[in-house]
Amino acid sequence: KMAGSSPPWIGSAYLFLQSTCKTILLPSLYESSQKKPGVFKALKLALADSTGSVNGVDVLKVHCSHPHLIVQLKFCQRDNCRRFLRSYREGRLQEALQNHLQLSLAMATVPLEMELKAGSEHLDSMLKDEDHCLECIYREKPDRLRDEEITELEECLKSLIVHHSTTNNMALKDCPSLNSPALPSPAQGSSPTPQVTFIFQGQEFANRTLTPDDHQKFAKLVSKKWKQVGRSLQKSCRALRDPAIDNLALEYDREGLYEQAYQMLLRFIQSEGKKATIARLISALEENGLISLAEELLGLHSNEEC
Repeated sequence: KMAGSSPPWIGSAYLFLQSTCKTILLPSLYESSQKKPGVFKALKLALADSTGSVNGVDVLKVHCSHPHLIVQLKFCQRDNCRRFLRSYREGRLQEALQNHLQLSLAMATVPLEMELKAGSEHLDSMLKDEDHCLECIYREKPDRLRDEEITELEECLKSLIVHHSTTNNMALKDCPSLNSPALPSPAQGSSPTPQVTFIFQGQEFANRTLTPDDHQKFAKLVSKKWKQVGRSLQKSCRALRDPAIDNLALEYDREGLYEQAYQMLLRFIQSEGKKATIARLISALEENGLISLAEELLGLHSNEEC
């Protein structure tokens, strides 16, 4: 033991969340690429409210285990953990999260049940013994680093918070996925994609990022082949790996082919940002024999009719 220094106070706990409304499934909302940023934003803001600091508690990973959304938390200061426990015990965390979810997801109400665990200990039954709860959380050291997906969501949210007080417009540009999920997320690189051209059927076309009109036309016309197109796009887009495509098929099965195709292309757009170009989509369509749809997106059919 080193004289004059004590080890840092680090502990871990799991927060179990479940909606008491049968029509609201938190894991399904988080698994949806369109809803995930809103759920994460609400979660982070509620946790910040509970500790009085944006950095009061870290989210290491969010697990989807139907019907629960399980949030792995890391505390780096005893005082922050104590504030969190008091907020949790007094119901303020639950109320804050319900309010933030309601705002982020534009829902009437999101009633919640919560449960807090540290290892095998169920802390809800011992909340009045604050020191014992702190001891249980301190004993549980985090077993992982922050998940890569959480890091991306965190960076986006930080950008929003930092710029919010100076210019809302800049914040929205920095972090479109947290405010308007229909807009593409920023690309990995900060520089915009250069305006280049590509060849289709012997003609030269300007490359550009996909537009809402492209998005809707694709979803309307691609029909059952949306999965094949998704698998062609996945070669250069890790957000569309096979489990993601299969999950989208299951999640939006009731809504039909249009919504499945729309959500697949939305995930591509959100993941790739400015790199989600018409050339990449046309190439995927060509690969799957969807020439007529490619022509439609490039305006060739309307040109013939004029």
